[in-house]
Amino acid sequence: MAAVRADLDPLELVRAGAGAFGSAVFFSTPTGRSVGGLGAAWTARAAGPTRFVLLDRALCRSSPGEVGAVVGFSFTPGGPCAPEWDGFPAAVALVPQLAVWQRGGESRLVLAVPAGGSPAALLEAAAMLRRPPPPRVPASTGRPRELPPAGEWMDLVARAVTAVRAGSPDKVVLARARHLALAGAAEPFDVVAALRDRCPGCHAYGWQAGPAALVGASPELLMSRTGDWFETRPLAGSARRGADAEEDRRLGDRLLGDPKELAEHAFVVEEVASHLAPLVETMDRPPGPRLERLAGVQHLATPIGGTTAARLLALVEALHPTAAVGGVPREEALAYIDEVEGIDRGWYAGGMGWADASGDGEVAVALRCALLRGPEALVYAGAGIVADSDPGAEMAETDLKMGALLDIFRAG
Repeated sequence: MAAVRADLDPLELVRAGAGAFGSAVFFSTPTGRSVGGLGAAWTARAAGPTRFVLLDRALCRSSPGEVGAVVGFSFTPGGPCAPEWDGFPAAVALVPQLAVWQRGGESRLVLAVPAGGSPAALLEAAAMLRRPPPPRVPASTGRPRELPPAGEWMDLVARAVTAVRAGSPDKVVLARARHLALAGAAEPFDVVAALRDRCPGCHAYGWQAGPAALVGASPELLMSRTGDWFETRPLAGSARRGADAEEDRRLGDRLLGDPKELAEHAFVVEEVASHLAPLVETMDRPPGPRLERLAGVQHLATPIGGTTAARLLALVEALHPTAAVGGVPREEALAYIDEVEGIDRGWYAGGMGWADASGDGEVAVALRCALLRGPEALVYAGAGIVADSDPGAEMAETDLKMGALLDIFRAG
């Protein structure tokens, strides 16, 4: 490995070279830390209930550089099964061959030569890269196809409400997708660039695996760890943004006082706290949620922080999947999802971020995302179903969450 300071935007690097290298990754945080990488110098994969432990052991054994590895994982421990998710394993850690890591306004260009590889060949490939043109996103064409159809999904919600009122589970998250036909094949990281500009308070991300790519801008921090300090920020409960400041305030106040939304949020926070408790020394959280205002949507959020000796991926293993993407109790909700949902979530509601050999890193929940493959996009969203849920309102909530991506493709 070799690293030098360089005035480079990590996203511009992957936009310049994703096509030539065949695989590319990008991840950025609202605080300004980001990484963009091309190719793979070192990769570790794992599947099953111990996948995070196995990845962490691989990171410790290999010590993949001082900057760490990019990590991603699916919603389910076994990984995706549907053909559209080919190339996306259950969990993976990857050190790019060519990467820019940015933190605190300083960027470093890092080159990593795979074992047995040619440094000269990598330098030659890097020298061929040129500044990319401005991002372009193909427009969607025709009407989106609902997966499952809207009426069927609302029937699923109504059945879930009946199950919740009967006491099993207490809350369950149901997801749906929209299939978009595009006017041409999308360059994945052009879409990421559009999302990063539109959603500055989110974690923008992209993972290209051959002909397919997952892109998104997630509002939800699953876990970050720096030394012995950890942070997580669970979200649950949503409302649209207002057309002006006064309407925005009214909508936010209504969300903060809505019994149904507060109950759903409380499920998530209590589950997060209970799963973290055995792994942390101290834990601080506010007495109630606050508003997280983002482009087009506002959420109830409860930031939680404290001290721990546990490593990042151990904390991720304890939390994933949170009640914000699964339900309560966890195993009952996951069994219910597996029985009725009817779509392969793949990496949607999984996670993406970075981790290093010291146990530090940051992972966001893979939300507000689309799977791109050629001139097609699958856009995903979900809603938490509790006893007071209304199918029409839950459908509207998922439409709201899909809004940023749908607008980007609608505009082209």
